Amino acid sequence: MTQQQAQLYEGKAKIVYVTDDPTRVIQYFKDDATAFDGKKKDTISGKGVINNRTSCHLFGILEQAGVKTHFVEKLSEREMLCRKLKIIPLEVVTRNVVAGSLSKRSGVAEGVALERPIVEFYYKRDDLGDPMLTEDHIAAFRIATEDEVHTLREAARKINQVLCKHMSERGLDLVDFKLEFGRDATGQILLGDEISPDTCRLWDSKTKEKLDKDRFRRDLGRIEESYQDAADRICGEARQ
Repeated sequence: MTQQQAQLYEGKAKIVYVTDDPTRVIQYFKDDATAFDGKKKDTISGKGVINNRTSCHLFGILEQAGVKTHFVEKLSEREMLCRKLKIIPLEVVTRNVVAGSLSKRSGVAEGVALERPIVEFYYKRDDLGDPMLTEDHIAAFRIATEDEVHTLREAARKINQVLCKHMSERGLDLVDFKLEFGRDATGQILLGDEISPDTCRLWDSKTKEKLDKDRFRRDLGRIEESYQDAADRICGEARQ
């Protein structure tokens, strides 16, 4: 059995621990909540349990669909065993519906469905406000090669197809979501981080009620209940 050892890294939502296997780490999910690059902070009771549950479930579904991820197994309510990755400092955002910053940048009303998904890249730098980058920027700054960017874009599109179908069958609209990728010990690019109400915009398909982190960002209330509702749907059976 893989044993947890020293803390490797603590982020805004998770703590990563090294193990006695140099190719494996343990990812621990916290209840801490942040928004606006850490400017807004609070605690959402039970969030870590919910995000670990949904992430483990969705990583399993993606693995079955042929998407390679860092997920190995669920260890406890708040912990998952993962393949150790060197994270590529890019957030890969896929959008199916206009919302959030896209609405502000484009002037298009929130809630307008896009004719086709949009994939965007953001530089993982809180001190810079995670600026959006073009593929030319990424190549020029040597963040990733052109082939790697192509791999990330195609992976995001496939993941979007799998997740949209899964969510739709459970009464949810996958509005947009953020992915992170990294290289394992062999250099292979794998999906990392998490997939949860923290990293996805999820709306009820009928009422368009928000069941995600926007409830925290926008002080909408019912945060814990909405996260739990989303998790129960995501991890439950498809609706008839």
